[in-house]
Amino acid sequence: MHQNDFAASSTNPNGGRLMTCVLVALAFAIIGVPSVWGEDPDNETVFRKTLLPLVRTYCLDCHDHGSEIDLAVDSTAASLSANRSRWNQAIAHLRLGSMPPEDGPEMDAETRARMVQTIDSLANAVNCVQNPNAGRVALRRLNRTEYRNTIRDLTGVDYKPADDFPGDDVGYGFDNIGDVLSLPPILMEKYVDAAMEISGEAIYAPPPPEIFDIQRTASALIGAEKYRGTAPLVMASAGTVALQVDLPFGGEFELTLTAGGDQGGDEPVKIEVNWGGKPKVIDVTSEDAEDITIPLRLGRGQRKIELSFINDFYQEGGVDRNFHLYHVKLSGAQRRKTYVDPEKLPASHRRILYVSPSRDVSELQAARAVLARFASRAFRRPVSKSEVERLVRLVSDVRQAGGLYEDAMQVAIASVLVSPHFLFKIERPRTPNDDGEMPSINNYELATRISYFLWSSMPDDELLSMAHQGTIRDRSRLLQKIASMIRDRRSNQFVDNFASQWLQLRNLETVDPDTRLYRGFDNEIRTLLWRETLTFFAGVMRENMPVTTLLDADFTYLNEPLAKFYGIPGVEGQDFRKVSLAGTPRGGLLTHGSVLTVTSNPTRTSPVKRGKWVLENLLNTPPPPAPADVPELPRGKLAGTLRERLEQHRANPACATCHNMMDPLGFALENFDAVGRWRSTDGVDEINASGVFPDGTAFNGIDDLRRLLSTHRKDDFIRALAEKLLIYAIGRGTEYYDKCAIDQIVSDCHAGGDRFAYLIVAIIESDPFQKQGYRE
Repeated sequence: MHQNDFAASSTNPNGGRLMTCVLVALAFAIIGVPSVWGEDPDNETVFRKTLLPLVRTYCLDCHDHGSEIDLAVDSTAASLSANRSRWNQAIAHLRLGSMPPEDGPEMDAETRARMVQTIDSLANAVNCVQNPNAGRVALRRLNRTEYRNTIRDLTGVDYKPADDFPGDDVGYGFDNIGDVLSLPPILMEKYVDAAMEISGEAIYAPPPPEIFDIQRTASALIGAEKYRGTAPLVMASAGTVALQVDLPFGGEFELTLTAGGDQGGDEPVKIEVNWGGKPKVIDVTSEDAEDITIPLRLGRGQRKIELSFINDFYQEGGVDRNFHLYHVKLSGAQRRKTYVDPEKLPASHRRILYVSPSRDVSELQAARAVLARFASRAFRRPVSKSEVERLVRLVSDVRQAGGLYEDAMQVAIASVLVSPHFLFKIERPRTPNDDGEMPSINNYELATRISYFLWSSMPDDELLSMAHQGTIRDRSRLLQKIASMIRDRRSNQFVDNFASQWLQLRNLETVDPDTRLYRGFDNEIRTLLWRETLTFFAGVMRENMPVTTLLDADFTYLNEPLAKFYGIPGVEGQDFRKVSLAGTPRGGLLTHGSVLTVTSNPTRTSPVKRGKWVLENLLNTPPPPAPADVPELPRGKLAGTLRERLEQHRANPACATCHNMMDPLGFALENFDAVGRWRSTDGVDEINASGVFPDGTAFNGIDDLRRLLSTHRKDDFIRALAEKLLIYAIGRGTEYYDKCAIDQIVSDCHAGGDRFAYLIVAIIESDPFQKQGYRE
């Protein structure tokens, strides 16, 4: 098992410097994007009459002409739209209440809301009625998790590529983003090797015949010591040498003698070969060394093959007849089995090769039927006749080369598994129609998007059937299918892959709390903390609870070891079960040890990391990195409790703007130590878990923070979760033109009582999920 800011400096020595941290970072993030709407008269009127007076009142004191970040330069709505990245950061700061700064002009809630709405309408000027851009996803290959799951569901083979394939890059917080999933040559090589291994495991082919091969020089034979010479061994008179072997199987063998002789007299050298059957007499007709091959049928086990020189000839003053032996080789191959009991075949074999050759069905007919179905499932769409015929020709080629039918099918299946149509989630490019309407992806592409969203795997037969029958966009049928997919065990993949990345739980694999300080934490607890959060997320999803339950639940899932680690009594056994947290300070994700551990340092908690985590993951408002020109604080100057040291740190104006957002959120979690256990003191210091948001909202401890996030910041949380889910579901980062879709998703979720299933359905029914636009 197993994230926007607005400020700068100017003439105000305090307020300006407070804003420096954010705007310096933003200066490098501004991207000029042509406005979709150009010089829209209505937008220009709103800009001049509504926004510009607000900017003059609350912003231009620090950000006028000549300042480090000149807001006055955006003198039209079109210019503001072109610099929407900067203004979206401003919206985030206004919503958080961090702008204007504490020493700036006071802004009441109504004015703040009006300014946010006005900037949003101008910076993200999208006509939600007139065909807003649905966006386009880059060609996406399967990541490692999707590859493993798809191979399992397609072939029945659980292939584990994690240790073999290179790691997947991450974009926008997830590892299924098309823009970053490249295909380096080394990965293509791994795919080829994997395809052959997988097809060989999925389809049983009788093993190739066992080969026996033994070679001996003549001098190494039994009885060779009686004769002179080593190469060759020379028999000047009648005699015998022998080859002793232990054969692993019986069958047809070949004995090859490299031999020659002195050819005296009126007949050639004759050798008798005796192996226990009827002896064979062989003529050796050459004086020089030549290979003589003798077929033998031998039984399994110990065998002795004798070679006897039987026609010695001697004549005084003439040419003697002598036998010269150089080398002996015995080789053979076990006959390959071609029949296997069907009952002993693996389930994957029977499922894939559902048609077998017979008297009524030729091999190519069987191959055609099998490959048409297999390739259609692998490509997540019907295959064409030409695609099938190419695969059938491959089968024919392997058979003609001497391979068995099963060998040929293994090769054809492997070729499917290295096809781009399998390795990539391919969608046919489309363009808007003459009226500008965004085209819908086809039914099979929609089925693929749904299945990889909820299962991280290929569509099942029912989903493909819905695509084929054209019922996949029938809302009642689709809702039923989505509900069943959420209940299916394969949705555990969604829980693991989405929740682990959204909540950064994968960092649990590398965090290393100091176990001398935090006794009881070990690798078992590390795994159980992760499991608690995933089980909790799955429970909220499958029971279709309001998504805010993730924040304010009064229950979790524990087993006995984890309950003891937390200090919660009454839980017995190794199995996880739902446990009430009534009467305890725990409840919701923010009190999970997994989250609290990954947001801590090895030797202490980190309010900064924890506050940053809340902003990034629960409110989708990540603070920018500190600018490069902020000087490092002198070491050894900060003293007191952790809270006091951080307050001294925030006294630096260059750091205050960012930390005023993060630190109060982290302080609310200070009653939990660096591994997530409750405490009332930090050493000898009493815990002070109170804080104030930049907008002046005060809170004290985890209970207040949970309540504020699930009520006061409820819409921000649901919108953040909706955007994270949309990114994960479509495999690309969201853009300004996705605003209409996200607004609709949040609205649909509210209409369903904010329940989890309605959020999932709203994602699937959204235009970015259902349609294909263009990339700007």
